[in-house]
Amino acid sequence: MTDFLREIEDHIPALRKYARALTRNKDLADDLVQDCLERAIRKRHLWRATGTLKGWLFRILLNIFRNDRKRLQLRQTWPLEDLQVEPSVPAPQPARLALAEISLAMDRLPDDQREALLLVVLEGFSYDEAAKALGIPAGTLMSRLSRARSKLKELTGEAREPRLRTVT
Repeated sequence: MTDFLREIEDHIPALRKYARALTRNKDLADDLVQDCLERAIRKRHLWRATGTLKGWLFRILLNIFRNDRKRLQLRQTWPLEDLQVEPSVPAPQPARLALAEISLAMDRLPDDQREALLLVVLEGFSYDEAAKALGIPAGTLMSRLSRARSKLKELTGEAREPRLRTVT
């Protein structure tokens, strides 16, 4: 049991980061992580070492998040100040504008695409790990990631029409 608890403890920072990205609220994220840890400890007999403990914990966290969201039928706002770490020197204005633009674009992604993108990009999950955590096939994950990236490019103005070359 103590090894199990130590291993869970190692994953708390990553769970908190992912929970903050999902809930877009520091307090709600802390509550979500606490519920996740409580459930994982209570249900430790259900964990099978066929996958990683990290993936299992993220799956629990995501299921709690989805169930709470369904129950409340609310969509939280994503305060920009919760997203960024205070730099030691002020960031230049264009970088702040780009961050705000990406934050708003992420907010407009469908939930399934945002969840997949955050696991892979923010948490560094492999495609297989993310697919298992989300409970979907790897091909579905890659499709969601592709659509999310395309939509982000479109929303941030990165997707531009290719210029046609004139042949002379």
